[in-house]
Parts: sequence; C-alpha cells; structure tokens
Amino acid sequence: MKLFNYKLLLALTLSLVVESNSMAQGMPVYDNTNFISFMKSLLESGKQTAELLKTVKFLKEQKENIDKVNSVIKQLNAVKELTKNHQRLYDMVQEDLRQILNSPYIRPEEVGRISDSFQGIIENSMMSMDYIDQVLSSDNLKMTDAERTAILKEKELQSIEMVAEIEAKTRRYREIIAFRQMQDKINNREINY
Repeated sequence: MKLFNYKLLLALTLSLVVESNSMAQGMPVYDNTNFISFMKSLLESGKQTAELLKTVKFLKEQKENIDKVNSVIKQLNAVKELTKNHQRLYDMVQEDLRQILNSPYIRPEEVGRISDSFQGIIENSMMSMDYIDQVLSSDNLKMTDAERTAILKEKELQSIEMVAEIEAKTRRYREIIAFRQMQDKINNREINY
C-alpha cells in the first residue's frame, strides 16, 4: 500500500511537471470556404472603394463648378453695385449741379470751377466703367475669376468714394449758398427801431 501511494504521488507529480512545461500544439486548420468568402469580400470592398473614388472626383468637380458660379455671382453683384453707384452719381450730378448753378448766390466766376470739379468726377467714373467693360469682356488680360472679382470690388469701392465725394461737394456748395442767402437777408433787412 505504501508502494501504491508512493507510485500515485510520483505519477501526480510527474503529470503536473509534464503538463506545466508542455503546450498543446496541433495542426492549423485551413478552411477554404472562409478564404473564398474573405477574397470575395476583399473584391467587393475594392469595387466599393473604386465607386467612392469616382464619387469623390464627381463631388470635387461639382465643388469647382459651384465655386465658378459663386465667382460669377460675385462679379455680377459687384457690377450691379457699380452700375447702381454710377447711376446714382449721374443723377446726383444732374439734379444737384443744376440746382447749385441756378442759384442766384453762386457767382459767375465760380460756375466754371464748380462745373469742372463735377466734370472731373464724371470723367473718372466713365474711365472706370470703360476699364470694367474691358476686364469683363476681354480674354486678352488672362485673368482668373478671383482676380476679376477683386478688380470689380476695388472699382466698386472707388465708385462709393466718388458718390461720397459728390455728396460732400454738393453739401459744401449748398452750405455756401445757404450762408450767402443768410448774409443777403442780414444785409438787406429793414431796420424797425
């Protein structure tokens, strides 16, 4: 019995030592069905990637088209503002200059100076409009849409400045007329005391 116990203890010890050092190894299992479905999945993914690349290319083209349209719209808006400012400039000069020159408080020697100052602004406006026409209609200048838009915005700002200059001149001449009118009333009043 002692020998049996001794053999059992030795067998258990040996089994523990052998099991802890050894690892279960076996032959890898290769499943052809999984491999084929994996390859089909890769091919399908490749097709989807190709379609996604086509979609990205298409979207880039559409973005470029939208940018071109936006640029054209900006140019049109700038031209619209320019023409509005120039029309306003002409209307102001036509109405205000006539009122100023018809005033009895403007001296004859001042008529030429006033007309010349307004005429200079109108000529500058006409040259600006001719330049804009060249920029928009001529391909000889080899400009991009962004460069054309920048030039149009610059000319729009210049037209706003011209309108402001006309308004300032008109206001100044009206103030001169009002001052001379008040001076005339003071000088020609009747004294009642």
